[in-house]
Amino acid sequence: SSPTLPACVPSLSPPTFGFLLDIDGVLVRGHRVIPAALEAFRRLVNAHGQLRVPVVFVTNAGNILQHSKAQELSALLGFKVEPDQVILSHSPMKLFSQYHNKRMLVSGQGPLVENARILGFENVVTVDELRMAFPVLDMVDLQRRPKTTPLPRNDFPAIEGVLLLGEPVRWETSLQLIMDVLLSNGNPGTGLATAPYPHLPVLASNMDLLWMAEAKMPRFGHGTFLLCLETIYQKVTGKELRYEGLMGKPSVLTYQYAEDLIRQQAERRGWAAPIQKLYAIGDNPMSDVYGANLFHKYLQMARHDGAEARGASGLWKQRPSATQSCASILVCTGVYNPKGPEPTRPAQDAEEAPFHGHRDFSFSPGLMEASHIVNDVNEAVQLVFHKEGWAL
Repeated sequence: SSPTLPACVPSLSPPTFGFLLDIDGVLVRGHRVIPAALEAFRRLVNAHGQLRVPVVFVTNAGNILQHSKAQELSALLGFKVEPDQVILSHSPMKLFSQYHNKRMLVSGQGPLVENARILGFENVVTVDELRMAFPVLDMVDLQRRPKTTPLPRNDFPAIEGVLLLGEPVRWETSLQLIMDVLLSNGNPGTGLATAPYPHLPVLASNMDLLWMAEAKMPRFGHGTFLLCLETIYQKVTGKELRYEGLMGKPSVLTYQYAEDLIRQQAERRGWAAPIQKLYAIGDNPMSDVYGANLFHKYLQMARHDGAEARGASGLWKQRPSATQSCASILVCTGVYNPKGPEPTRPAQDAEEAPFHGHRDFSFSPGLMEASHIVNDVNEAVQLVFHKEGWAL
């Protein structure tokens, strides 16, 4: 008779945990794959080229298409990443259906209009289109100033909201024209005696102040652009710029979205056991660690208060969630670097460190403390497999 397998063969029983993987600074630096990522995926993928556990890639990038990001990752990691395993910073904007038919000014770069359409926004105007319609608005670059005074336009439909999908180029133009739209209530050709408040709805994604590319020091992220816009708006009007939606890590909405994709992935694979634990691996204490810890706190509250009390701003149709915890694992291959130059190094005292988070996310030192700190993503995966009693 054939030998019976031992009762517990860890890698044959369905997984009850999943991974949320950041991309920049964890799997890649610029266009180069981090060697530890290749090692990690050798552990995560079985002999048939399939993942042994559910994995979702959660990036704060936004100036790229989901399927392009999936192709890029597939090429770098050597295994097939599906587009629905990739969450971009603006992916949860699909939930903001009350704005999908509004005429929105969209800011960012790359496949902007296509991304807006994929998210459900049918009627968008780019900053460049607005600049062409009203050439006298964009005055910083002397070379671009109109040589003659163009006729004023009165046939341009009013803009009804602003969509900030990622960092633009020519910040002075975007900052000026977004301000013009907010101060004129969507009619930048006319102008108003007093700025309306509350202003038109603003939706933004990716609040990372800094991110890690090939350079030794971190680069400006979209959070730096938002900081400029908020500061200008506050200075000019004396009032605070408000967001109807702010997403990307560390927003809870992004993690709810990721949790749902993990659940769907497990169902598609026929894994019967519910996914109870999430492990979020990232390199940025402010977005990855803070976000995972905030979501963990949210999960505890949801279990305590009942899920119906906790739908993020009522957008999320809360399914009873099986997820019980979300642990944060910080790697040292990106923004966080204990041996690196000043901006990447952890301050000796968290209380004294400058707060790099967004204005609307309060400084809470506890939320920036990772459950685990490891060298790289390969060590992170080994740590989780060990904790879960899985064979390495």
